[in-house]
Amino acid sequence: MGKKLGLVSAAIALLVAGVIGGMKFAGDNRGTVIGDSSRYRVETTGGALTRSVGGSGAGAVHEVRNGDSIQAAVAVAQSGDVIKIFPGMYHETVYIDKDDIVLSGVVIDDAWPVMEGASKLNDAVLYSGNDITVENLQIQHYKGNAIMGQAGNNFLIRNNRIIDTGVYGIFPEFGTNGLVTHNVLSGIEDAAIYVGMCDNIHVSHNEVFNNVAGIEIENSRHSIVESNYAHDNTGGILVFITPGLPIKTTFDTIVRNNFIVNNNTPNFGIPGSTVAGIPAGTGILNMAGDQTTIEGNIITGNQVIGILITDHMNAPNVTLDPDADPNSDEISILDNMMWNNGYNTIPEITALKTLELVDGDVQILNIGNSSNSCILDHDKYVTVGLKDFGTCGFTTTAAVTTYLLEEPAERREIAAEDMGKRAYYGVCAGCHSYSIKMVGPPTQIIQALYADNPQGIVDYITSPTKKRDDYPEMPPQNYLSEEVRMAAAQFMLQVKK
Repeated sequence: MGKKLGLVSAAIALLVAGVIGGMKFAGDNRGTVIGDSSRYRVETTGGALTRSVGGSGAGAVHEVRNGDSIQAAVAVAQSGDVIKIFPGMYHETVYIDKDDIVLSGVVIDDAWPVMEGASKLNDAVLYSGNDITVENLQIQHYKGNAIMGQAGNNFLIRNNRIIDTGVYGIFPEFGTNGLVTHNVLSGIEDAAIYVGMCDNIHVSHNEVFNNVAGIEIENSRHSIVESNYAHDNTGGILVFITPGLPIKTTFDTIVRNNFIVNNNTPNFGIPGSTVAGIPAGTGILNMAGDQTTIEGNIITGNQVIGILITDHMNAPNVTLDPDADPNSDEISILDNMMWNNGYNTIPEITALKTLELVDGDVQILNIGNSSNSCILDHDKYVTVGLKDFGTCGFTTTAAVTTYLLEEPAERREIAAEDMGKRAYYGVCAGCHSYSIKMVGPPTQIIQALYADNPQGIVDYITSPTKKRDDYPEMPPQNYLSEEVRMAAAQFMLQVKK
């Protein structure tokens, strides 16, 4: 986005040239009623996940005290067990590859169990099991992730304090039925809470601040983001389709009743990453996500824009994916409280505002095609690019309490013949797209480097070293069995897209 935006710079050139003036912003659709509440008519309650998961049987309780090893307790734990971690300092990475486990910190007189990465360890907690709870931990100074889920269903991540843990804070991936709630996260160079390629997710009552992205819903479906406090990030709340991932859609996301305040922190994301293109001063950003409903939020103090809706064509650091719809369609902007946004915006938005003869600070911007989208009240906010938005035919999503499932999702089982595929998509694809630069290099580059040499990949992921300045150091994957590492390497070398 150049040095400042880039989300609209290409569109500016086309507008000035008169190429898309009649296509993207011409006309006025505000008299057309679009959308109804049919997606939001059935009340839901969310079932057991709103209480707890894991440790469900008459299992044992394992106590871990200062000087003990959390991983050692995990090693002896059985399905249904609870691992209680008492206050102290723990310098380790914990891998949970079993089902039905609770990892629970014990806080005594405000003394917390602290997982300390000392800026040397990559990850704090990695889980691939189903029915996992991680709660009441302070996790700090890791280089990769604080808590990462790798294809486990039915997860509960709550009441954790996460500080400066590298690329991501809380990162569930390829999971169904998950609740992320009452966590506090800061100092993350990508997304503090990053929900990737998941279904039936609820993110609520978290505080995220001083991160590049506060909360991001990426290539996921049926998600609610509500009652969070996203402040002093580069961007507050993001709803994305990231091209190049195996799941190609993001749809049915409700972003409601959040405080999205003063998200003006300079962008310190990894150069070339998608979030490195977020303009500092963005409240809500929807990039190619469909059926996103934005309701009841307090959005204020974001200097560039309150709500930004864009497609892939106008986004920075994005290579188009022919299998992914690049547009943001069926966007519904209901009643939000917005003020003091766009007060120190960038020249590209100023130019778009001038082209539409708009006065005042722009609160909401749409750039690119957006079909069947609506806004409840066209005259309530200063907007640009919303002339093709109709008037919403519904006012609230209140009937939908949550998209969490009434009964737990079926546990994800990995058959021997699917071992490599599952490991690749559940572990590798979080950082390696097939053809697009993400956190790690594209799979195509890895295939060229290691053609007919899966053992070379196994050796590297077992004990990686930093090779390129434009990518962060890869965390070791030596917690995976030798069999799984080889299966993943073999699958990586033959995958086509």
